[in-house]
Amino acid sequence: MDFLKEIEFENRQICLPAIKDNKEMDFYLWSFKDSLKINKFGIPEPISSKIIVPDILLVPLVSFDNELNRLGYGGGFYDRYIEKIEKVKKVIKIGLAFSYQKIKKIPTNKFDRKLDFIITEKEILQ
Repeated sequence: MDFLKEIEFENRQICLPAIKDNKEMDFYLWSFKDSLKINKFGIPEPISSKIIVPDILLVPLVSFDNELNRLGYGGGFYDRYIEKIEKVKKVIKIGLAFSYQKIKKIPTNKFDRKLDFIITEKEILQ
């Protein structure tokens, strides 16, 4: 949270994801003074209606490998979002993880999108 507060203090925009009914998501403008609502998965989402296409995307993951592949949480939300926005502009995709989440090989398919960086407490993969 301190990282996001610093970003906001520097007058940069923060956006958070919200899941839509069609199993896709968009990112919406958010500030620390804005409220959040809890979605059907129990995840807080912004209430804002201003859609933002981020320049940098922090991508959650369960596991990752040296090839910048990630295993997500099973919904494909981020893979679909990355495919959609990269038709509009190049976005830097960063996975934040702990080193113990690294495995030898993530099984992938044609729908999976690689990250540009994975940052752990021990290394930065690119």
